[in-house]
Amino acid sequence: MVTSVDLAYDYPVLGAFWTVMWIFLWVMWLVLLFRIVVDIFRDHEMSGWAKAAWLLFLILIPFLGVLVYVIARGGNMGRREIKHAQEQQEAFNAYIREAAGSPSPGKATADDLVKLSELRAKGELNDEEFRQAKEKLLA
Repeated sequence: MVTSVDLAYDYPVLGAFWTVMWIFLWVMWLVLLFRIVVDIFRDHEMSGWAKAAWLLFLILIPFLGVLVYVIARGGNMGRREIKHAQEQQEAFNAYIREAAGSPSPGKATADDLVKLSELRAKGELNDEEFRQAKEKLLA
């Protein structure tokens, strides 16, 4: 004779809801904790001793440390995040310009000037057009 075991019978829906709620809050707290640790290391205005003190506070008393950090320094966390994202975007754009071989904005390369002089030598540009194009490249 086979007996079936109903595992979910003793676990009501409200109990499942609270379990999911606690897991969600725990994951949210971990995400906040790691964002704070990243923010501590990202802040270049904070001294090394202050960073060490905040990290020690977060390790020894994590819940209170997170709460105090968000109250004391939470207002500028977003600004530091935006600044970091802008720096990353600028570095990415510079890398793309370098990899593609295009000059930085406002910088003329020798190749551009050679092409311009070749157009002048072929007669496709007169002296005035050549002078204007050269000034535009060198500006």
